[in-house]
Amino acid sequence: MAPEARANSPGLARLAFGVIALAWSLASVDAAAARHARSQRPSPPSPPVRHLPYPELELPFQVSGGQYAPVAWSEIAGWSEDDHLAAYKAFRISCRPIAAQQKPPADPKALGASLRDPCRVAKGLELSDGAKAKAFFEEHFLPVRISRLGEGEGFVTGYYEPIVDGSRTENEVYKVPVYRRPSNLFVRGTTQGSVGLPNKGQVFRKIGRRKLVPYYDRAEIEDGAIAGRGLEICFLKEQTDLLFSQIQGSARVSLDDGSTVRINYDAHNGFPYTAVGRILIERNIIPKDQMSMQKIREWMEQNPNEADELRRQNKSYVFFREVQLSDKDEAVGAQGVPLTPGRSIAVDKALHVYGTPFFIEGELPIESELSKTPFRRLMIAQDTGSAIVGPARADLYFGAGLDAGKVAGRLRHNARFVMLVPKSLDPGERGRKMPVPDPRPSAQIAKLFPQTDPLKNPARQPDVTAATNARPAAPAATPPATAPAPAVQAVVATPVPLPEPRPKVEAVSPHPRHLRRYRHRR
Repeated sequence: MAPEARANSPGLARLAFGVIALAWSLASVDAAAARHARSQRPSPPSPPVRHLPYPELELPFQVSGGQYAPVAWSEIAGWSEDDHLAAYKAFRISCRPIAAQQKPPADPKALGASLRDPCRVAKGLELSDGAKAKAFFEEHFLPVRISRLGEGEGFVTGYYEPIVDGSRTENEVYKVPVYRRPSNLFVRGTTQGSVGLPNKGQVFRKIGRRKLVPYYDRAEIEDGAIAGRGLEICFLKEQTDLLFSQIQGSARVSLDDGSTVRINYDAHNGFPYTAVGRILIERNIIPKDQMSMQKIREWMEQNPNEADELRRQNKSYVFFREVQLSDKDEAVGAQGVPLTPGRSIAVDKALHVYGTPFFIEGELPIESELSKTPFRRLMIAQDTGSAIVGPARADLYFGAGLDAGKVAGRLRHNARFVMLVPKSLDPGERGRKMPVPDPRPSAQIAKLFPQTDPLKNPARQPDVTAATNARPAAPAATPPATAPAPAVQAVVATPVPLPEPRPKVEAVSPHPRHLRRYRHRR
């Protein structure tokens, strides 16, 4: 380079830097102007929020495992001909504890506390006319036909209060003890002072302070596992009398001194109930169409040795408590109110609320074993039982004594159930707010996109094999010669191949020296 050029190089460098700085400043000004212009532009309108096509709405009530549909009063066969005054009197008995409730029930159920409104009205309404009683139910309730999911009818059985002979002291005639609840019987969540323990669930026997084991079964108790502990309320003649008293949940014991002892269910030993009648049917001893409690009793009396073995197949055992009732008083149900013969029923307490009216309609053998007597009656749920399970399942109470036992013992029949729902829970009104499904596609669109079920038609939807990642070849089906060709060819999507499995690479632990270097760098 010439000496003059080297001498002028610092000035040229300063000039070049000035030009670059001026260019950067102009670029920043242009960028700021562009950002300002963009900020002044109106923003495009945001798309409307799209709501779900089927919003989740709270149903009026839900019965687990059940289905229901509102019906009109005129559609209920036999509704107008029933004795509504008798049903109203039974309903008012259930309303005593319901109207006095201050807190909602601990276990949420379908009707919840909705019965309090009609019960408070009935509490101050003394009726003596059947027409007015009928008008009361129609004014405060809505009829809903109910059944188990997928079924059209429910199922009913019968129960009664046995009257058996007994004695306060054990002797050669009366030697079968009726036990009260033992002190070492333990149920979680309850205390010894609880009146009436649950009739389902686990029951334990306390050993010491902490050890819990299953309680004695029927065979062990009959062999004397809890004998001699002062638990005997009274003594009966036969084990069959005790068995039937335990099945019914209560009994009237006519003592040899002329007095009467009333006993009610108080606890059980934790084993599930096994129906001895079902065992007799399975062993082909008694035909199913002839099964009744009377038939079971007759067979046990004629076969005492086999009866012991059969009875012990039912490991469940019931303990009783003595209740202060006169001979004229009816048995007390699980609701804590006296039962009404022909109007009280036992229901599944896990689903239904005590006091709920049910209209039951069917053809039942009331007059005789072969008769089909029309049974169309409004009943009130006031009791429960371990074998009463389901939304349309009821045990009809027929009273006390031998005649009531004969009628109750031959009932194992289907019937139709209508549950009376308080108007505060109107399923029809809530149903009007439910969204309507999208309209069905046209027939032409449905042919273009056929809906197939791979479980029902596996030949058209072959599985993908894991080994080859391909569908197995299926032989082409030859259509019949008479089958017409389809008008529209169905579109078949090409299956998407599954990705290759990722190779398994073992993790390589870093060299200790690298770890040291890493720690040193940090």
